Amino acid sequence: MSIYNKILVVADINHDEQPALARAMQLAAKSKSQSRVTFFLSIYDFSYDMTSMLSIDERDAMRRGVIHQREQWMHKVAQPYVNDSVIFEVKVVWHNRPYEAIIGEVFAGEHDILIKGTRKHDALESVIFTPTDWHLLRKCPTPVLLVKNAEWPLDANIIASVHVGSEVEAHLDLNDIMVDQLLNLTSRLGATPYLVNAYPLTPANITIELPEFDPTTYTDAVRGHHLTSMKALRQKHGIDEEHTIVEQGLPEDVIPKAAEELHAAMVILGTTGRTGLSAVFIGNTAEQVIDKINCDVLALKPRGYISPLDPTHAS
Repeated sequence: MSIYNKILVVADINHDEQPALARAMQLAAKSKSQSRVTFFLSIYDFSYDMTSMLSIDERDAMRRGVIHQREQWMHKVAQPYVNDSVIFEVKVVWHNRPYEAIIGEVFAGEHDILIKGTRKHDALESVIFTPTDWHLLRKCPTPVLLVKNAEWPLDANIIASVHVGSEVEAHLDLNDIMVDQLLNLTSRLGATPYLVNAYPLTPANITIELPEFDPTTYTDAVRGHHLTSMKALRQKHGIDEEHTIVEQGLPEDVIPKAAEELHAAMVILGTTGRTGLSAVFIGNTAEQVIDKINCDVLALKPRGYISPLDPTHAS
């Protein structure tokens, strides 16, 4: 189980308020050992590299000047969040692909978790995920926490979206990983844990193709299997029955509905791990769920996941 003592935070260059840094300091303050928070920014200006009027040394000097200015700004905006109990450092790099720079720093610094703010659409209060967010969710080897608000609500609820109906070993292992992280975070942040699971609707075409098929019996059997599996999971991790939800429907409908009804401050999702070319995809269900929830999102990879940007596995 990750203890989140080496935290990488992506700076929001467009605002002085830094909700991701606020959340990182909350986690770090609750650690049993000293934590390190790295406040990180990747910057790039195409014009600095393309101008022919400057020598290579002059271009390098200009880049260093821009980096130094950003470092000073980051130290300034970080002041309200930083305290002496946490080792804090600022790092700015020159890179034309932010997500590659961020994941490169995850590997270089051996960070436990990546935290980044998300855009909030003021009119609808919905969260807008940027292309960089999606790249990080798909390719970052560590847990990725996308933060919507700096303020952590009192008596917060955190949901783990588990998949208890599966008998696939990787899914069962990922369930345990999610619940471990859920209990770690609820303990640190003073929140209440909930497990939510969706089980499938009875396919309508079966009743047409098989007249003797009893959809009620089938649905009861499926629900019974999911309830039994959920009971085993919650008992394994010491979670009360009233903190579990098993609902019929698609995960992309059930999870956002549960998050809204519970006023969840965070939803934890497991993302599918694949090998080869398909390793860049997070999994369609997870993406649809993420698009519909209006709170912090923590995305976890399966055990053994290898990022396509892992320098030790580069081709």
